[in-house]
Amino acid sequence: MYQTEFAWLPFFKGAVSAYGGDKLAFAQAELTLGLDGLGKKANVSLEQTADGDGYAILKTAVGYTISGGDTGLLYGVYAFLMKMHAGQEIETPPTNPAFSLRMLNHWDNMTGQIERGYSGNTFFYKDNRFCYDENRIRRYARMLCSIGINCISINNVNVHAPADEMVLPSLLPEVKKLAALFRPFGVRLLLAIDYSLPARHGLTTADPLDREVQAWWEKTIDQVYAEVPDLVGFLVKADSENRPGPYMYGRNHAEGAGLLSKPLKKRGGVLVWRCFVYNCKQDWRDTATDRPKAAYDNYAHLDGQFDDNVILQVKNGPFDFQVREPITPLFYTMPKTVKALEVQIAQEYTGHQIDLFYMPPQWEEYLAQIGDARPKHICAVTNTGDDENWTGHDLAQANLYGFGRMAWTGKAEPKETAETWIELTFGLKGKAMETLLNMLLVSRDAYEKYTAPLGVCWMVRTQGHYGVQPEGYEYTPWGTYLRTTHTHLGLDRTKTGTGYALQYPDAIRDAYVNVDTCDEKLLLFFHRLPFTYRMKDGRTIIQRIYDDHFEGAEMAEGLLAAWKTLKGDVPEASYENVLERLERQVVNAKEWRDVVNTYYHRYCLIADEKGRKIYD
Repeated sequence: MYQTEFAWLPFFKGAVSAYGGDKLAFAQAELTLGLDGLGKKANVSLEQTADGDGYAILKTAVGYTISGGDTGLLYGVYAFLMKMHAGQEIETPPTNPAFSLRMLNHWDNMTGQIERGYSGNTFFYKDNRFCYDENRIRRYARMLCSIGINCISINNVNVHAPADEMVLPSLLPEVKKLAALFRPFGVRLLLAIDYSLPARHGLTTADPLDREVQAWWEKTIDQVYAEVPDLVGFLVKADSENRPGPYMYGRNHAEGAGLLSKPLKKRGGVLVWRCFVYNCKQDWRDTATDRPKAAYDNYAHLDGQFDDNVILQVKNGPFDFQVREPITPLFYTMPKTVKALEVQIAQEYTGHQIDLFYMPPQWEEYLAQIGDARPKHICAVTNTGDDENWTGHDLAQANLYGFGRMAWTGKAEPKETAETWIELTFGLKGKAMETLLNMLLVSRDAYEKYTAPLGVCWMVRTQGHYGVQPEGYEYTPWGTYLRTTHTHLGLDRTKTGTGYALQYPDAIRDAYVNVDTCDEKLLLFFHRLPFTYRMKDGRTIIQRIYDDHFEGAEMAEGLLAAWKTLKGDVPEASYENVLERLERQVVNAKEWRDVVNTYYHRYCLIADEKGRKIYD
């Protein structure tokens, strides 16, 4: 078996403990199995409490006591085992999660393929039917529980047939079986639905204000909860990228959400409503419409109109999981509306789990920017598939682990999280530990330097989003334009431009619109400037672009060289897996360097002050 199949729980070498319905007995069995895998003995007593999520690990005169509720007790058991394995201080005062729902979105299709998946195919489906290894599902559930994940959506938000029937009698029995496999671990299911479903199953419309449509959903939701009574609820992507939604019927999204939230509330369910709504058929000649403004424009005026069991799932940035974006202004508004922060673990725009990109440093910035406006819930588009190591790139496991820890603690803590993950997964110490730790911590900076510069977005290839294509989207309907000329680059999003920056609260807006106070890493996201504009260190923008891209490519080579020093310190299978991907990353970084530098040089005709090779 592949050395890292068990990720950060390598001491669980066999099947998951049998579950007979007794949560205390199950937690005890998992504790015993884990201790056996560690080859250690410990005097540990388990104490069940009324608290469902939180746990505590207390040292006693004879050993330890782990206390917690039904799921909290299991969280405590896994925390105890991981701390023991990593050689960390075991005693933990009472701890509770920072976010209530800690969700993963699977973008898995029943064909077997995963949209934006970089770790093989789905382990849920094959050939348009449910098809899975029950033992692997249980191991996955254990892995998620060990980092506090308590909710997963099991199908793509872009719902394709036959997955649209998961809420219908044809597939509900299969959903029920899968829910039962996750249930012992406190992981509940969320189902992505097709908003137009009634119009294709008995009715001629899906208008949210139509009484027949309302009755259809009432009956359907009753049927769903009769089979899966602990279902979290539904996940909806509506009126976005050609998906159906209430706009089709002249209704706003509060009206559209109410159709589902009201019957869900009767069953204790929630409606997770994605705010990724924008015009994907924009005319590139239109310089007034600015895609980043879309989420705010579609939702801010609806504050107070959603039911209290509606969760608006808001992407971290106003675009689409780009390497560098500001936090979306929607988090600072709508105080009467429940929200969830959505991030992407799947490396769609950050290297496809080929290039190394450790995400907690990025997430740390998001949380800092949100500040006191932090939402109640958190979600991530997952990076797992049926590859033996779960994530394609062995080191990409650190991002899944890091998301879970952030969802529990409310802090990204990049260094501490990386250290613990390395200790758990590879058991490295000393120089080897420092080498891998540094690789993870510099990886985001390296990738950003050799890709799109200073907040410029959308330089990726249009097909697949891996690799460089500076103007691939320039004349398309997607609203992702660079508008570079021979004198200027960047977009003006101040009051003299699109006005996007005006969506922020005053203090944040004022910092962004002033070119002297704007975060330089976002300079070209907010400002249109000449190539000769001098940055704070005295370099021109074009020289900074040249320098960053040469440095980024060198850093990619440095990552490869550093990994080669770990041969013999990590399992051979892991060494070869990461080596092959870092070698591909070096090639990718050089291509980005040369294409981006050449792209801008051909516009401005300003030479690199250091005389390095740029292609004419």
